[in-house]
Amino acid sequence: MTVRTILKMGDARLLRVAQPVTAFDSDELHLLVTDLLDTMAAANGAGLAAPQIGVDLQVVIFGSGAPNPRYPDAPVVPRTVLINPQITPLGDALENDWEGCLSVPGMRGMVPRWQRIRYTGFDQYGDPVDRTVDGFHARVVQHECDHVWGKLYPMRMTDFSQFGFTEVLFPGISASEDD
Repeated sequence: MTVRTILKMGDARLLRVAQPVTAFDSDELHLLVTDLLDTMAAANGAGLAAPQIGVDLQVVIFGSGAPNPRYPDAPVVPRTVLINPQITPLGDALENDWEGCLSVPGMRGMVPRWQRIRYTGFDQYGDPVDRTVDGFHARVVQHECDHVWGKLYPMRMTDFSQFGFTEVLFPGISASEDD
């Protein structure tokens, strides 16, 4: 098990647009996916993107197939590897909800996201991924894909009065945060 260091907000590497993956089913790509999964699991993350561990590639992982302790009331999201992602909003509906981020530890903010999306890309073997999702699943995908486009969730916020420390806003779940 290899747990990598997660970069924190303020590190310039989190603000760059990541490079697309051009070689699939390689030892290097499989190792990256394994490191991402190990690191996400160790931090109780709902997802993780390669730029968060300093790797300049369009690779995101999310979901675990089990409830997440950082989002105990959220529906289960299937474990997914998504490479070179594309997101298409389906409809105009936006939904505000609380988000946290392993690169912004100990904080939560209210973030507007598309309520329903279609996401496409590839898995680590180069097989196509094409799903239509809504709610929490759609939010997690948009959050993780923002990382490959150089965005952190505070950059999406519209009301900073709804931004604060998890231990103050949600004391019951703050123990599961990776501070």
